[in-house]
Amino acid sequence: MKYLKLKEFKDRIYFTTRDVAELLGIKKESAKVLCYRYTENGLFVRLKKDLYILREKWDILNVEEKFKIANILLVPSYISLTTALSYKNKKYF
Repeated sequence: MKYLKLKEFKDRIYFTTRDVAELLGIKKESAKVLCYRYTENGLFVRLKKDLYILREKWDILNVEEKFKIANILLVPSYISLTTALSYKNKKYF
């Protein structure tokens, strides 16, 4: 039941336990437990401490969107030469 309400996060790239608490009208501590359990059950993907994304959204993201998320998670960030060449399907050997 709660998961259906949490699907409102589909439009957002990521969300926090605070967002979950506000949406469901529960305490932040309860939201932390809920996020942990949903991550263990495979409904959420934990990006980093207190940042989550819905598994169904993660599964449909393309490579560019995952690069954007990586840039949000770690600033400054970079894409290695190997990754860039692999992304463009070019051989360098």
